[in-house]
Amino acid sequence: MLKKIPVEKLTLGMHLQAFCGAWLDHPFWRTKFVLTDPNDLLLIAESPIKEVWIDISKGGDVDTAAGEIMTEVVSAADIPPEQPVVQEKASFTDEVKRATKIVAKGKEAVVSMFQEARMGKAIEAEAAAPLVEEISNSVMRNPGALISLARLKTADDYTFMHSVAVCALMIALARQLDLDEQQVREAGMAGLLHDLGKAMIPLEVLNKPGKLTDEEFALVKTHPEEGHKLLLEGSGVSEVTKDVCLHHHEKIDGSGYPKGLNGETMSLFAKMGAVCDVYDAVTSNRPYKAGWDPAESIKRMAEWTGHFDPMVFQAFVKSLGIYPIGSLVKLASGKLGVVIEQGEQSLLKPKVKIFFSTKSQAYIKPEVIDLARSPEKIAGREDAAKWGIKDVDHYWAGDKG
Repeated sequence: MLKKIPVEKLTLGMHLQAFCGAWLDHPFWRTKFVLTDPNDLLLIAESPIKEVWIDISKGGDVDTAAGEIMTEVVSAADIPPEQPVVQEKASFTDEVKRATKIVAKGKEAVVSMFQEARMGKAIEAEAAAPLVEEISNSVMRNPGALISLARLKTADDYTFMHSVAVCALMIALARQLDLDEQQVREAGMAGLLHDLGKAMIPLEVLNKPGKLTDEEFALVKTHPEEGHKLLLEGSGVSEVTKDVCLHHHEKIDGSGYPKGLNGETMSLFAKMGAVCDVYDAVTSNRPYKAGWDPAESIKRMAEWTGHFDPMVFQAFVKSLGIYPIGSLVKLASGKLGVVIEQGEQSLLKPKVKIFFSTKSQAYIKPEVIDLARSPEKIAGREDAAKWGIKDVDHYWAGDKG
């Protein structure tokens, strides 16, 4: 049975069922556990959370001897669900601040799930549902912010951040395909858990800086089936999540793995997973190579025959833009700039922050140009290395805070 109590009444041995408040204010990414660590009590006390639900059938109760707490005791089914808040559109700059927190907490959640999988604990998909909800809401407020931030990852945290990125990409793509909100959430959860099988691959192989041997590559290729096994043993895992985990490396020409499915036998969600997984992989810095420019990635992926479903890929490009955020472009005037936000009317007219002149081969004072309201236009993609430009991402991400 559940009781709602003020946080100052929490003691070790109580079973924490739920927090009362916004997920981003919670000190932990999940609930439903017995409090055993004094540090956890401290974290809760220091958070903005004022009340929590405890389950007295699974842990300690409050001391009611003094008669100071008169709390109604209810069953889990009686807790009113939090009402969904209508997501207002947000500017890229505003959303980046929120998205930075979501991405950090999302990485923490994925790290924890991977550790639990390695220790043989069953996966509980419902524990990650609030994270998927937060990512979904962020993408609704401004799709570019979280998707772009999640691309910025170090080689060391690639595996975990990749899961957060693919979750966000799947949500944006699902909305572009006009799937209903339940399917949008399922697509997001599938993205979050699609690489869970990598928890079973030795870290020295996953993070190897050089080329994998044939044996190592064969080992990495077992991750879809290993992940599928873990999900079968878990609780609350949808068929969509299991399907995407097992089949995100399939190709429509039948040359993928592990089952050699093709365009006829792959599900829509597996086709979505295939596109989102590859895009985030090729645009991210890895132990063995630097990530490709986002616009260059879209161009190259479009040229791969037999890999992606054309209808799904087209929707994916619409969801991100032909020149995704972070793309380095050259304008007709010869100035170089980085795409910082998509245009509302046209995929060809994003907002660009210019910072370099190819004519004088020198940096210029950064300035934002909205191509929808300017005679300037994009002449093409540009290679940063050609001009000796090092940190392109700095120009759109800034300090991210």
